Amino acid sequence: MNIFEKYKKIIINIIEKNRDVLLIQNKFSYDGVIVESPPDEFDFDLSCNICMVLGKKNKINPKDLAIKLKNILINSSKDFEMIEVAGPGFLNLKLNTTTTQNTITDILKCGKTYGSFLSKKKYNIEFVSANPTGPMHVGHCRGAIYGDVLSNLLKFNGNIVDKEYYINDYGNQIINFTKSVYLRIREIKYGEKFIQEENIYPGAYIIDIANKILQAHSNLKFDNFNNSYEVLSKDSLIHSMDLIKSDLKKLGITHDNFVSESKLIKENLVVKAINSLKDINLVEEGYLEPPKGEDNKDWKKIKRLIFKSELFGDDTNRALQKNDGSWTYFANDVAYHAYKVSRKYDVLINVLGADHTGYVKRIQAAVNALSNSKIILNCKVCQLVKLFKNGKPFKMSKRAGDFISANDLLNEVNKDSIRFMMLNRSNDVELDFDFDKVLEKSKENPVFYVQYCYARISSLGRIIKTDIDKHLELDKSNFNLNEYECKLLRKIYDWPKIIETASKKLEPHRIPFYLYDLSVIFHSYWSKGNENEKYKFIVDGEIKNKNTLLVIKLVKNVIENGMNILGVSLPKKM
Repeated sequence: MNIFEKYKKIIINIIEKNRDVLLIQNKFSYDGVIVESPPDEFDFDLSCNICMVLGKKNKINPKDLAIKLKNILINSSKDFEMIEVAGPGFLNLKLNTTTTQNTITDILKCGKTYGSFLSKKKYNIEFVSANPTGPMHVGHCRGAIYGDVLSNLLKFNGNIVDKEYYINDYGNQIINFTKSVYLRIREIKYGEKFIQEENIYPGAYIIDIANKILQAHSNLKFDNFNNSYEVLSKDSLIHSMDLIKSDLKKLGITHDNFVSESKLIKENLVVKAINSLKDINLVEEGYLEPPKGEDNKDWKKIKRLIFKSELFGDDTNRALQKNDGSWTYFANDVAYHAYKVSRKYDVLINVLGADHTGYVKRIQAAVNALSNSKIILNCKVCQLVKLFKNGKPFKMSKRAGDFISANDLLNEVNKDSIRFMMLNRSNDVELDFDFDKVLEKSKENPVFYVQYCYARISSLGRIIKTDIDKHLELDKSNFNLNEYECKLLRKIYDWPKIIETASKKLEPHRIPFYLYDLSVIFHSYWSKGNENEKYKFIVDGEIKNKNTLLVIKLVKNVIENGMNILGVSLPKKM
């Protein structure tokens, strides 16, 4: 139920019936018409810009049009107590008592579904996909939480969502990772000095993996890297993925699918994908120009297979083969996305790290080509996370080697704070993670403040010995909401719009911002009651006004919906 969409349709229908009176002649669409909450300084429920839009399209003074429309709306609808023309032609509308009561009842009937809108698309969201060469680092946390919360948000609206992890278990980094484990095994088993070579992973977690492999294969000598490679690479990857899955679980994240790059290659899916593009003349043999802005003294002009990605908006065509004729990383990625396309999703979403920004256009081009432009691929890049403590950049133990692990972060801050604060800014800008702020028990800590709001509401139920979750009836005989209750109710009206915008723009960070703002209003009301008897809603252990309890119940329901989407707990006592 979206009150803004409801009244947008009502206003448009009334305008259509009164075109002649309003002197509206031209045929036009209502694109750009918005019904929303007015600024706080206006004591109204709705604000609409329709006269601004129609005035421009019909060459009518918007304010004159607004004055006419105001009178027509008052005479045509019984829903409004007051309508005001504001500024150059905005309409501010206040719902009457009966309509407000009906609106509250309708929202209560929605219960846990309030805010959701029906959408039955099938999504594949690939996120994290960290190289399986060690535990997750802090940067991965942001993308992991973004992907998980986005999945929850889309599910809230009735979509089918598969959460997927692509395991990059093929290529030189896997060889280097396996060699790192081999060298640690040699160090442990034979006392050989571990020499830090180029591309060797130094982290202490490599020692842990080496010990586990030695325990599982105590009979093997590990006297030759090549002879040991098959066992080492297989077991090392298993243990490394176990580390990653363990970190994800601590963050409250699980994936539905794990897709192996090496398995795709073994099943010849790269060749099949490239051949399918050849069949539609999107792959050809040719030569690429040297990369712009780079030192090209070692550049070799070699004939190779090239994907015509420029046809789909990419900056340049892309090589599918390296100089030695082997497949490029991009070719393997084309195969993976061909596999995604074959599974008949409506929308694909890739959550990428900050270092993958330049990769977006080429993979979107590949999906367009593979699906005949029938499947959408959205790529969302999560920018870097900077850690601060005492106002200064904070460096943790780095047991992982050359990066700060997710586990280090989890040892400092709880899961709830990490999940909430990682969404405290839009994914496309850098995030400052301030340890002092997330550990405070004050208004400055958004996650605490929202949880504290919920705990206060829960305590209210205990004080008045009433289950707030049970069915509550409106008291129509004594329906008189004070200014704080009106503010809360109007903020609750905004919830469906927040959900819709966050879903369509893939911007889940809008939810924690909204929940914080809602909590601020509630805490202000609570505090005002301690200062002024007029605003005290509990007297002698009883609720003074039953309708106050209904508004607070709506606040509770919205916070539950929002925090469930965020995957953050709601303690009843704090």
